[in-house]
Amino acid sequence: MPLAHFDGALAVVTGAGSGIGRATALALAGRGATVVAADIDLPAAEQTVAMAKTVGSGGVAHRVDVSDAQAMEAFAAEIKETHRAPDILVNNAGIAVAGPFLDTGPETWDKIIGVNLMGVVHGSRLFGRQMHERVHALPNKPDKPNFGGHIVNVASAAAFAPWRAMPAYCTTKAAVLMLSECLRAEFASSRIGVTAVCPGFVSTGIVDNGTYVQDEETRARLRQRGQKAIRLRNYPPEKVAERIVHAIIKNKPVVPVNFEGHLLHALSRVSPSMLRLTARIPTSMG
Repeated sequence: MPLAHFDGALAVVTGAGSGIGRATALALAGRGATVVAADIDLPAAEQTVAMAKTVGSGGVAHRVDVSDAQAMEAFAAEIKETHRAPDILVNNAGIAVAGPFLDTGPETWDKIIGVNLMGVVHGSRLFGRQMHERVHALPNKPDKPNFGGHIVNVASAAAFAPWRAMPAYCTTKAAVLMLSECLRAEFASSRIGVTAVCPGFVSTGIVDNGTYVQDEETRARLRQRGQKAIRLRNYPPEKVAERIVHAIIKNKPVVPVNFEGHLLHALSRVSPSMLRLTARIPTSMG
């Protein structure tokens, strides 16, 4: 069941302190939702809420590390106690890691899996359960079935394509895409929609804040390449937020965003051999 409008809805957005998370929080607030802006950077989340109050009903800011299972447990419990089960969850928090597989150590793997994958797992499990329990606790009317909610998981166009320069990042984003497909099937009976959003290059700080596992000279070169690609692409996060809003309304399963997102999605379906060839190109993907 798609959510036809957002007036009065409660939306939890992780990684809401900047980039796609902030743009999504503002887009939802501007359409009538109350936003819970969660970020590891509390002042940034508070700034998002201040901006949300200028376009809508605003919301509240929370500091949370999505990779911390106990912190997420406490966060979800607090939201339910002080508000209620959310209608919308946007698992957006993410980080980038660039560099060859053999140079990527266990600590780096733990970090990116913790944020990019387990952050989505924690959010979907905790808030998905709240949505599930709410919809089954209410009497169901045949002419107006209960709406469970909607979960958006922000993956990446990298989920469709292998890339030698970013094996850890591509792996986690592909896992988010598969997890989203599995959750969509499981949660359908609770009328909870699940969408995987897969943007290509977007004007965010993910390249600047990324981890580069090689020597300093190589790190600088990769960072410059990523920054140049983002500048040339000049695709604002607000456009991704609009696609997220539309995906919730239409209950879309997978949403590639911008040219490279659509191209890689199409190639993954019609010519995976071409993607395996392009994966050998030493470059960076945002």
